[in-house]
Amino acid sequence: MFKLFELKRSYKELEVYTESFDLFIKLHKISFQLPKHELYELGSQIRRSSDSVVSNIVEGYGRRAYKNEFVRFLVFSHASCLETVCHIDKITQLYPDMVELVRPIQGKYEILSKKLFKFISYVIQNWKV
Repeated sequence: MFKLFELKRSYKELEVYTESFDLFIKLHKISFQLPKHELYELGSQIRRSSDSVVSNIVEGYGRRAYKNEFVRFLVFSHASCLETVCHIDKITQLYPDMVELVRPIQGKYEILSKKLFKFISYVIQNWKV
């Protein structure tokens, strides 16, 4: 499933990074379509959690020489991914007119969550420092 890490020259080559970055950009733009009173409440929360998914992958990769640190930041990324899914659930309940915009992204975050979990397991089992 995952190619040997030793072949990765950059975090930008990680599938979990590229997918989380693309989702962040899409969700960030959509968040500004929330009602004005939500821009700095739920909108801010969802922007920060989706940014945290991608940022923690990058920070963890930067610490990859220390397996436990790498895993720790991947776990943070996974938790932020789940948080983002929860925020999207809130949007679908509070703003039904936005369901069509956010449901496809929610599904992709749910898939990303599974990939991150598998990636964490891979690093735990196979990462050689």
